[in-house]
Amino acid sequence: MAEPVIIGSERSEVGLPVGVEVLRRGGSALDAVEAAMRRCEDNPDDHYVGTGGLPNARGEVELDASVMTGSDRRFGAVAAMRGYPNPISVARAVMERLPQHCLLVGPGAELFAAENGFARAELLTDDARRIWRGQLTEAGQRAGDSVEGENTAAVAGDRRYREAALDLVRRLAPHEGPWGTINIMALDTSGELCVGVSTSGYPFKYPGRVGDSAIPGAGNWSDLRGGGAACTGRGELSMRGGTARTIVDLLARGSEPADACRLALADTAALPDEFRAELRALALTPDGRHGGAAGQEGSVYAVMTLDSTEPELHPRVAL
Repeated sequence: MAEPVIIGSERSEVGLPVGVEVLRRGGSALDAVEAAMRRCEDNPDDHYVGTGGLPNARGEVELDASVMTGSDRRFGAVAAMRGYPNPISVARAVMERLPQHCLLVGPGAELFAAENGFARAELLTDDARRIWRGQLTEAGQRAGDSVEGENTAAVAGDRRYREAALDLVRRLAPHEGPWGTINIMALDTSGELCVGVSTSGYPFKYPGRVGDSAIPGAGNWSDLRGGGAACTGRGELSMRGGTARTIVDLLARGSEPADACRLALADTAALPDEFRAELRALALTPDGRHGGAAGQEGSVYAVMTLDSTEPELHPRVAL
């Protein structure tokens, strides 16, 4: 049996120590992922998940999240959910308390959260509002630059997206937003593997837009026959490529985690996309091997084992 481990995408370092403590106590991979992700969602300095997430084109914070367990491929997700700061926990509740469904969206997800006793909160913080207003003002002037704190690099597709987004914002209300999904995966002492994904979504997204984070096989997939995988970045590409499922299928056929991620990203790179931007992927196997890939050099992911005192950063392979 592999030793327990927890890994995460950029900015998961805030939550991984909480998750590894769950694993040290003999807790489940699902418990570890939820605990770690909640800490990330509750971090007001992170403007790409949970409280403090940046808003959609109407100035409303809409959150997406999912969890999936590898032994049974149970999946729970919420999308375009407003007013609840920990979508990862609501997604878990969908999986466990509403097993006849996998995904709830919008008002339905909010109704379910209320019925299950989750507390409402104001998600648009003063700092997020300030960043949003500043980004809106400057986007047209610096459309060729990446937004500070983003996981992904600006390319021509980003510039076109922001130009189109400005037109959208002018027709709706003056509001803003960048992106940066968090992926967390854990392997526990029983051999269970869980993948969790949480995000406030793509910059300037149209209200109701749902990305890959809530879609099984796209942004999240877990199957003990191969492993677990998740994506961050341009979610429309991973939805079209079935990227997370592709990675796990490659793992099942014997690919190393980093190679599987690189091959899956190479597949999406061949798709036509007027708004192309970087996509990243991360993978973990049932025997504890892990790896990731990205569209640019210098990208990393974080790892903690039971012996870790702090998250250790590992490089992702670049396309």
